[in-house]
Amino acid sequence: MKMPPFVLHSPSSITEAMSIAETLMDIGEDFDWISGGTDLLPNYKWHLNPKSSVISLAGVQEMSMLTSTHIGGMVRIHDLCNSPSTHPMIRQAAETIASVMIRRSGTVGGNICLDTRCFWFNQTEDWRRSIEWCHKCDCDTSADCRVIPNQNTLCVATYQADLAPVLMCLGATIHLVSPQGERSMPLSEFFELDGMKRNVLEEGELVSHLTLPKEAENWNGAYRKLRLRESWDFPEAGVAVAWTKEGDNLEGLRVATTGCESIPRLHEEEASLALENWNGAESIKELGQAIRKAVKPVNNTYFPPAYRRKMLPVLVKRAFAGLNSEAEVL
Repeated sequence: MKMPPFVLHSPSSITEAMSIAETLMDIGEDFDWISGGTDLLPNYKWHLNPKSSVISLAGVQEMSMLTSTHIGGMVRIHDLCNSPSTHPMIRQAAETIASVMIRRSGTVGGNICLDTRCFWFNQTEDWRRSIEWCHKCDCDTSADCRVIPNQNTLCVATYQADLAPVLMCLGATIHLVSPQGERSMPLSEFFELDGMKRNVLEEGELVSHLTLPKEAENWNGAYRKLRLRESWDFPEAGVAVAWTKEGDNLEGLRVATTGCESIPRLHEEEASLALENWNGAESIKELGQAIRKAVKPVNNTYFPPAYRRKMLPVLVKRAFAGLNSEAEVL
């Protein structure tokens, strides 16, 4: 597969990157940001929405800062796995991402902003042409969605990245920068339920870094995922669970999922209800069923929706295995 031609820009600072972006926007030229390129470049080879210019962030050293409360957008997944300052839950999720080779290239910002996936979309151009395109890549044909026929108003491609649910459970804030300025928001508010728009990023905007509150160190938990193979594959379903305890009493509880919809989802209502009526293993079972009912996967990944939903209570139970040592929980 031939890579389509594009002009590569290589800024050495966020300021320079914003200047390049502003210039391209002023002349009406489309462009993409590229960090590790592990998702963008394969998509370009498949001619999935390539742009005429690409701005590389590889030389922007200020975006590679990593501490216990600050994670730069250009921090490599491999470094996240191996840094002593990385929260154990984040490290656990990072270690499940793809392969060692991919983790050495892939970045935190790239993983958070991962393009949504669908087996009608993530194919070669010749294959997509043979089915007359789809809503996400319609090539100006106004093609309908192939997953939900006879509609071209909403893309239901699935978000399949691993870091977001864990970071949401830890209360992460995401920081964005564009030629117009900077803004921040809770990570749970960053995503939009549309497989094409995906998130709130505006033209020329990028993820500079994420921050964790100091109290994140008081939260423990786990991340569990369903996948076809033990390495490489995107999550078909993923569950992150975080908790705080005071002695033997559960004081705080958060649950988030990924791989089930067009966004990762923080299940605040379900977690709050479970915490209010906490009864050990029985509450874990009820919480798993509540999560299963809350998500709405569609038939556009390897495993069918019914199986992915069926596995969510199992993943919830496995994620809670470290809460205590009682056999009923394990």
